[in-house]
Amino acid sequence: MSAGMKPAVLVARAMYPETLARLQQHFEVEANPDDEVFSPVALSARLVGKVGAITTGSERIDAAVLAAHPQLRVVANMAVGYNNLDIAAFDAAGVLATNTPDVLTETTADFGFALMMATARRITESENYLRAGRWTQWRYDMFTGPDVHGATLGILGMGRIGQAIARRGALGFGMKVIYTNRSRLAPELEAPLGARYVDKATLLREADHLVLVLPYSASSHHAIGAAELAQMKPTATLTNVARGGIVDDAALAVALAERRIAAAGLDVFEGEPAVNPALLDLPNVVLTPHIASASERTRRAMADLAADNLIAALTGGRPLTPVNPGVLPLRA
Repeated sequence: MSAGMKPAVLVARAMYPETLARLQQHFEVEANPDDEVFSPVALSARLVGKVGAITTGSERIDAAVLAAHPQLRVVANMAVGYNNLDIAAFDAAGVLATNTPDVLTETTADFGFALMMATARRITESENYLRAGRWTQWRYDMFTGPDVHGATLGILGMGRIGQAIARRGALGFGMKVIYTNRSRLAPELEAPLGARYVDKATLLREADHLVLVLPYSASSHHAIGAAELAQMKPTATLTNVARGGIVDDAALAVALAERRIAAAGLDVFEGEPAVNPALLDLPNVVLTPHIASASERTRRAMADLAADNLIAALTGGRPLTPVNPGVLPLRA
């Protein structure tokens, strides 16, 4: 790079104009205003000469990509999850990865709770019934479903978002909260929620409404499959606002079709944006297109945090939310 030239960065998906303008104060920015989802080959071509990138979950950065682009120094993921980034490879290459936690916690919890309620109270199913012109009279058992208030809320993954969902259930709806996590919460976090730490089998057996908010990894792949679904109550609901692949969608479709659980609410899917066709034909599933963090304020905060991380990492500052801080300080 010649003296006086700005370093080059890639913004891999469409971005708020204000965020791009701020980045352009520091960098030569290659943007993607058409919001094309790059193939691996196209992504690699656009990373040529770039020292930094802002990515989303649709861009996979692994050891091969890093090896092909040794000038790359930082990848700022605009998401709290980063299963699209091979962190072991980032560590080996000395490349920083960052994410956007915290700023989306409350918004995602709002949506997770709303999706759980819509699932329990059969909102989508009853709306489709009405829109189809099938509502001609009231009936005592029309679209009855399980209560949310006073029910047992089971949470698999009790991080920031899990705790925020638990607060809504316990404090707003008088729900009994049970949870499974890699480690038990500190007593001062459990106590205000009346939350009870249980093993996975107990969680599956006792939850009236099971909400999944654990990160995706090889160990959490198909954490909910046919065997786990068989342990749930036939009246239970399942809500996934975590990541696709945590649930075996094919097994879930069978369980829903056979009414072995009552209903499911899904914001994430295996192989998204593709959705298992078996799910599309089922009345007892609420489907949304990965929008749990999609409030205007939160999405702007996510974009701003990704930009802040990129700017700090490449201008001698301290990134706010590094995933692998052990690689700091970055090479020149």
